[in-house]
Amino acid sequence: MTDVAKAKNAESTEGEQTRRSSHCYPSRLLGRRKVYVASSWRNIAQPGVVAAIRKMGHEVYDFRNPAEGDNGFHWSEIDGGWQQWDADRYVNALDHPIAEAGFKSDFDAMQWADTFVLVQPCGRSAHLEMGWAVGAGKATIMLLGPDIEPELMVKMCDHICVGLGSVLELFEMLDG
Repeated sequence: MTDVAKAKNAESTEGEQTRRSSHCYPSRLLGRRKVYVASSWRNIAQPGVVAAIRKMGHEVYDFRNPAEGDNGFHWSEIDGGWQQWDADRYVNALDHPIAEAGFKSDFDAMQWADTFVLVQPCGRSAHLEMGWAVGAGKATIMLLGPDIEPELMVKMCDHICVGLGSVLELFEMLDG
């Protein structure tokens, strides 16, 4: 590699590190934000992330409690044996009124939000939500979980954070 190519490569690498750690879109990120937290029902850290961001004064959509008295969508509301479904039963269940209402609640919140925080570990739905947010031009923050499996395409996210403290510091920095 030539010295010029090495320099360009170093600048590119430094630029990518800066983009992930401090790049933001001020017109979209200053002040109080509307935050969509994408994660898994099995992720025990998700409620703490929601609470911490709310404590900072931001509005947060919580898929576990999307509205007062509503504890979110559960496949078990459609069929208690949902974990034994085959592909045909799953596809048919997507049209069930309960599934339609759950999807509408989450997708309306996705459209409402200006900032997305993906809390790992999580599953396919949360990653689909984050991918949609990237494509929609929303501000995106990925909070890595304790056990990571490296994935290249996370580079699409505006910020990649290690630990909730880093996410909260990022919110403070972007507010300033």
